Amino acid sequence: MKIVKAAIAGTLESSDLVVKVSPGEEGLEITIRSEVFKQFGEQIAAVVKETLAALNVTQGEIVIEDKGALDCVIRARLQAAILRGADRTDIVWEKIS
Repeated sequence: MKIVKAAIAGTLESSDLVVKVSPGEEGLEITIRSEVFKQFGEQIAAVVKETLAALNVTQGEIVIEDKGALDCVIRARLQAAILRGADRTDIVWEKIS
């Protein structure tokens, strides 16, 4: 899936996060800012990478500002931002988990 425009999903409320995506020139550039990065940074990065791989995203800029979100919230917000940024309407919902 290719990101063709800038998009955003989420809030800066406690236990949530904001995901911003935009087209990139080469490869993936992922930036993660989190209040709990020291404790959960590796897990947050793993969830982000797994979600990007599941959606076949190989190029773009991803910025995440986390306020202590659970894995399922990270996944959902990232999926929403990517689908908005890809400007796609032919989504196979069964493949998104």
